[in-house]
Amino acid sequence: MKKEDVLKISSMPILGGCYPPGPYRFINREYLIITYESDPDAIRSMVPEPLEPDDGNLVAYEFMKMPDSSGFGDYCESGITIPCKYKGEKVGFILAMYLDDEPPIAAGREIWGFPKKYANPTLEVVHDTFTGKLEYAGERVALGTMGYKHENLLYDKELLHHCSPDKVKEGLGKKQFNLKFIPGVDGKPAICQLVSYRMTDIEVKGAWAGPARLHLIPHVNAPVADLPVRRIVGGSHFIADMTLPYGTVEYDYLKE
Repeated sequence: MKKEDVLKISSMPILGGCYPPGPYRFINREYLIITYESDPDAIRSMVPEPLEPDDGNLVAYEFMKMPDSSGFGDYCESGITIPCKYKGEKVGFILAMYLDDEPPIAAGREIWGFPKKYANPTLEVVHDTFTGKLEYAGERVALGTMGYKHENLLYDKELLHHCSPDKVKEGLGKKQFNLKFIPGVDGKPAICQLVSYRMTDIEVKGAWAGPARLHLIPHVNAPVADLPVRRIVGGSHFIADMTLPYGTVEYDYLKE
């Protein structure tokens, strides 16, 4: 294999790489997002400078189903996003992600620095309840429930004044940040960056709100309960098509 051939490889291993080149298109990507108020000191301890936690001590716990993802296939994901500010802009910081599919784990960590680990999340409708679950190493660590399609944010005229289709699209396309950390062969940091990205080409197919609850169980290797639930703000349910493009290095800890 010649040098120019090596540089054309999209991912390891050479024989049957983990993922193809991007960008990556998601069809009918479905979200259950439960927003809650948590402990401000716990939030601050998990948000890396120069990001600053946004006002309100809020955390968004997410369950996601990706049934049709280019290069990645069909999988589920669960994770935590903390609303933050960066240079005055409202952004999100992705603290943890748990999923059940190797290609998006490898691509997510290697390209954008997504904090992905293998686990077993699920998202399904059980009778009248939209239900998200996360199991790690055979143990339940998160259970999120929401009343199924109680408030239609796209078609209820009484709700459109505070949540229009454009506002839903704006929220899904909000700039998000990851802490990308990759050690070198000597064990020292080789890459240590704040990386940003935005979902693009978003087509919102459904958006609902409703009552929600979230139960988090302490676990040493999936410590989602380290951001305790103080008060539930509400639940959101979205279905949309979107594209994940490549990202941008916003801050380099090894150079700044």
